[in-house]
Amino acid sequence: MDDALYQQLQQERLLNQVTTQIRQSLDLSVILSTAVKQLRQFLSVDRLLIYQFELEYLSTVEAPELDGGGERTLEQSSQFLGKNVPGYACGKVTYEDRSSQEILSVLNLSEDQHCFKQECSFLDKYRQGFIKSVSNVEHDYAHTPCFIEFLKQFQVQSLIIVPIVVQDNLWGLLIAHQCLKPRQWKTMEKRFLKKITQHLSIAIHQAQLYAQLQQQKQTLEQRVRERTQALHDALLGAQSANRAKSQFLATMSHELRTPLTCVIGISETLLRYSGEQQANQKMPLDKQQRYLKTIHDSGEKLLGLINDILDLSEVEAGKTVLQISEFSWSKLVHQSLNSFQEKAQNHQINLTSDVKIKPHQNRFTGDQERIRKIIFNLLENAIKFTPDGGRVTLKLKVDNNIAILQIEDTGIGIPDDKMPLLFEKFQQLNSAYDRQYEGTGLGLALTKQLVELHGGVIHVQSTTGVGSIFTVHLPALPLMSQKPQGEITESPFKTSLPSVYLNSPRRKCVLIERDEETATLICDLLTASGYQVVWLMEGFTAVKQIELLQPDAIIIDLNLPGQFSHEILNQLHHQPQTQKIKILALTYESCFLESKVNLSFEYYDCLVKPIQPDELLNKMIALKMN
Repeated sequence: MDDALYQQLQQERLLNQVTTQIRQSLDLSVILSTAVKQLRQFLSVDRLLIYQFELEYLSTVEAPELDGGGERTLEQSSQFLGKNVPGYACGKVTYEDRSSQEILSVLNLSEDQHCFKQECSFLDKYRQGFIKSVSNVEHDYAHTPCFIEFLKQFQVQSLIIVPIVVQDNLWGLLIAHQCLKPRQWKTMEKRFLKKITQHLSIAIHQAQLYAQLQQQKQTLEQRVRERTQALHDALLGAQSANRAKSQFLATMSHELRTPLTCVIGISETLLRYSGEQQANQKMPLDKQQRYLKTIHDSGEKLLGLINDILDLSEVEAGKTVLQISEFSWSKLVHQSLNSFQEKAQNHQINLTSDVKIKPHQNRFTGDQERIRKIIFNLLENAIKFTPDGGRVTLKLKVDNNIAILQIEDTGIGIPDDKMPLLFEKFQQLNSAYDRQYEGTGLGLALTKQLVELHGGVIHVQSTTGVGSIFTVHLPALPLMSQKPQGEITESPFKTSLPSVYLNSPRRKCVLIERDEETATLICDLLTASGYQVVWLMEGFTAVKQIELLQPDAIIIDLNLPGQFSHEILNQLHHQPQTQKIKILALTYESCFLESKVNLSFEYYDCLVKPIQPDELLNKMIALKMN
């Protein structure tokens, strides 16, 4: 009785030590290694170890069906543990403590692929808490000689195996070996080992939760770092934009002030000479002409600057519509060179052309004015950055309905580090505060936008001190009168802007819309597309005004207060002079449902709000062609 009580007290003391260790530490390796050492000493066994399964593998393998007896066969369990996977071990010994150096170490040992089938058959039982004790391995494993040899290799004569189950998953096995002599395992020892493994299961689960928490913490920290970096990048972007704005304002201040100063100064001089006080003095005629030409040139420069800004803003807002027509390449090139010939001669620059097109390739379809603008911008840029005595050449050839324009110069060239800024708005290669060349930095940005609007691409090759070659590829765009909408060929180049174009004479359109913002957008788009738009905010007198105006199309908001929109449509349909007018309805609902309601109209289409510019223009083109 005294021995049993003593043993129980010792067990309680060891349990308290393990529990205290679990409470004091979250380091699982420390907890398990300490528990293995203390438990081996308490049980007085020769070797005590923890065999840990690869839980990631077990959790992803679907267990095979049970045989008729309700248990898995050896082959099924072996397959479940991954025995048929060459070179794969389902676990290994991760913790070990030995009574002496005479006892061989099994640390990091994995089971033998064939001999371990004996233990595989107990897998389900272990998961349910089964404790296996073997007093004599030669007797209990007599039917598995291979496994006996495996155990003898490591001096095992008796063993006890207690499962470590964590959250209903078999995490590992606590195994005690008696090596020097056989041993009979007591029931009290089994119960005690079961309690120990329950505490270890708590420690393991606690460590897993802590590891998950640490992982979440690291993930959160990484997200914070990424977000901080994103905010930092955004700040740098904002600072860069602010610097670009400051440079642009400085540039614009210079570009506006210079011609305005000339206009104001020279006009004041002319006014002084024309006043009463200077009536007896007359300015020489050639000087007057020179002054007037300076005023005219300054005005042209200001107008060009304002037009560049407006053109760029219209392109970016999607309000620019290409006016497609047929034109002559040779005539356009000749006119472009003549426009810059005087400026080139003033700087002793040899301005030439190299046009390699066949007679049948001379006629081209596209927006002639926008293409002229592209050529002008590139020629002006080339002449501006080419030193006196240099050469600028305009080259042209047409291949498979794609025009290839090249502006080649012997100018200062573009440094490699400045290439990414070349087509950016308000960017110049020299500082706005230390300027050697005039300009706003809008020319090339606008050129790129116009090229892409035309469905083309632009790229540049440049060598510092040698010169630059700007190459533009422009596909021929079909005349709308020659091709139906469904047959229009898309541009072969990938661009950031949609190509929107019309070539018809101005058409009348009535817009019935109460929302001012929507109406303004539609008016601007259609006006730029060549339409004459009449905007009606109220529907009371709409029918009478439509009868008077006889528009080509009507755009009407179906969500007007009351039933005005449907009443207007009904009246238009029943009056002979308006029933053939094309209708484009604006709605927040499905266009399919609206089409069902208005099948009576011969030309009827629908557009869902909010308005997309390209979709609106495509709808209008489709109505026009019908």
